[in-house]
Amino acid sequence: MSKTWTNETVRWLDADEERAWRALRRMMITIQSRTAHDLAAIGLSDPDYEVLSTLSERPGHASTLREQAAKMGWSRSRLSRHASRMETRGLVRREPDPEDGRGCYLVLTEHGLETLEDAAPVHLESVRRHVIDRLSPADLSALESIARKLEEPA
Repeated sequence: MSKTWTNETVRWLDADEERAWRALRRMMITIQSRTAHDLAAIGLSDPDYEVLSTLSERPGHASTLREQAAKMGWSRSRLSRHASRMETRGLVRREPDPEDGRGCYLVLTEHGLETLEDAAPVHLESVRRHVIDRLSPADLSALESIARKLEEPA
C-alpha cells in the first residue's frame, strides 16, 4: 500500500535545512569512517576502542554490561556478542554482577589496558588530523555547543 504525503501531514525540510542535515550526516559518516580506518590499521575497531577507553575511566576498570550498552547506544545483547569477541582476544573479562543475577561486569584486563595505551596515541592523532587541527578555536566552541544541544532529549 502506498502512502500519499501532503504538506499538511509532513514538515518537509526547506533547502537550507536539508543542506544542513545532509552536511551533518556526511560529516558524521566521514569522521567515523576515517577514525575507524586508522584504528583498524592497529587491529582495533571503533567499538573496541570505545569499550576499552570507557572501562579505563571507571573505578576498578569495570562497568556493568547494562551501563556500557547504554553509554554506547547498543542493546545489551549486541554488546554481549561484541564483548565475547573482545574476551577471546584477552581485552576484557566478565565477572558476575552481585546485584543482578542475570547481569555481569565487563572488566578491562591488563592486556586490554596495554592495548589501549598503545592505541591511544594513534587514535588521538587521528582525531587531531581529521577534526581538531582543521578547526579554529571558534569552530570548536561552536561544535561543542551544537553537540550539547543535540545530546539533549527532543
